[in-house]
Amino acid sequence: MCAHLEWGRGTDTCAADSRFMKNPRLKKPRHTTVEIAAKLNQADAMSAEGRLQADIAQALGVSVMTYHRWRKARSQPGREVGPRHSSELGPSPIDQAARISELQLENSRLRRLVTDLLLEKMNLEEDAHDFLGKKDSALE
Repeated sequence: MCAHLEWGRGTDTCAADSRFMKNPRLKKPRHTTVEIAAKLNQADAMSAEGRLQADIAQALGVSVMTYHRWRKARSQPGREVGPRHSSELGPSPIDQAARISELQLENSRLRRLVTDLLLEKMNLEEDAHDFLGKKDSALE
């Protein structure tokens, strides 16, 4: 439940939550990997101070279960922290930029390779045409 509920007016749901209920196409916001890492670092500091896990989760603004899921995902190599499906979280902009530069380099190499092969093919065709032309003139 939201902290800013208006209890005196007979509403027991948050206005933001009802917005998601009215429009099913809207998805509830999720934390990015960077945000999760930052919150886990904050949680480590609070845990070192001796704070309870429920207090840590409340300070981070997440449920205790989410906090535990994040900690478990961080401790298991190969498991991604964040949304449950990798399709919900794309690569970071830094990863995308690195991948784009790799692809551009590969693209330029492939273009040079195709150009070299086309030139070689043209040379072979000219040599074959010249060879056949000389052979035909020798027969006459």
